[in-house]
Amino acid sequence: MSNYKITPLENGLENVQGFYCDAVNVGMRPDPDQGDVAFIRSEVPCDITSVFTSNTFQAAPIKHYQHYGEDFQTNFVLINAKNANAMTGEKGIEDIDTILSTLSSKTDVLNPVMSSTGVIGYRLPVDRIVKAFDTLDFNAKHSDKTARAIMTTDSFKKELAYRIELSDGSQFNIAAICKGAGMINPAMATMLCFIITDADIPKSDMNTLLHEGTEQSFNRISVDGDTSTNDTAMLLANGQSATYDKQAFASVLNKLMFELAMMILKDGEGANKLVAFEVKGALNEEEAQKASAALSNSLLVKTALFGEDPNWGRIASTIGASGVACDDTRLTIHYDDLLIYSDTFRELDKEREDHAYRIMKQDQFTVTCDLGMGEGAYTSYGCDLSYEYVKINAEYRT
Repeated sequence: MSNYKITPLENGLENVQGFYCDAVNVGMRPDPDQGDVAFIRSEVPCDITSVFTSNTFQAAPIKHYQHYGEDFQTNFVLINAKNANAMTGEKGIEDIDTILSTLSSKTDVLNPVMSSTGVIGYRLPVDRIVKAFDTLDFNAKHSDKTARAIMTTDSFKKELAYRIELSDGSQFNIAAICKGAGMINPAMATMLCFIITDADIPKSDMNTLLHEGTEQSFNRISVDGDTSTNDTAMLLANGQSATYDKQAFASVLNKLMFELAMMILKDGEGANKLVAFEVKGALNEEEAQKASAALSNSLLVKTALFGEDPNWGRIASTIGASGVACDDTRLTIHYDDLLIYSDTFRELDKEREDHAYRIMKQDQFTVTCDLGMGEGAYTSYGCDLSYEYVKINAEYRT
């Protein structure tokens, strides 16, 4: 059993040895004080691993990344906002090659990768982006500027850092920036996440732990049920601390990714409440996950949460429609610790209805549904959405 201490740090990416970051505005954003082109650079080659969107139409930066193969190293990530470079065909990939070729004439880069967020269907403004290379400070440590540069509809920056001290006195650092607020679905959220560490972590562990962390965080949240073309979570490790402990690293990585996922939910467009949908007593974990995801995705449930309606009908209806094995005589539903529905209590009395209403006024609470069918359990996380938000987006999507 490993002994370690986790300490939260301010200033995000700046805490990790050997990494640099900066951002500038090249005119893609109207606010000159907010960057639209950013980078993360390591002074030595890094191992890198990534998890990408499940959307079939993956954006050009993802396709470009995949051209490198499985075990390449890099020392540079270039990021732009306002343009997703998605659905742009081979020209979109060629634009990335042009940009990165110009970058290589400005600073030493090894297998540089690119990530983009913004509007789908437009080619990158190559000339504007390459102009950034004349003003970016490649030796800067400006985590705040970098975190703000990748924001789109986000209302606040998402940035975390931790120091891990092991029992032998050695230590390593891990930090991340993330963006995401809309088009969030449990198949990666509409998000970019860049995690860096100076831990001396083996590449095989990087792959395993990033995927496991994604399943416990970004793949459990839902804002509006949509999945983007650009969703990306990257983990880069340069080994400069010469220290590593798998149990400690897995623990802090899971903590960091889960906290970022909760930030995304709290920042969901039009959202006011963060709700955990715990399903237990399913036939198996797969069925529990299916029912839990149905609840976190349901627009009917989301609008009921927004309206602070304590009626359990939409919860039960969504479970029944999810296709899992269930029985209304075995089902129980709780809001936090309050029993809302069971075979014995099918109608809310005034006292329990008032109690339920008070729970739903909170900005965080748990809906627990016990199907009474087996041992399967799973928890997804969702948020409320206003009727207006749902209506506007429904009209937009049609």
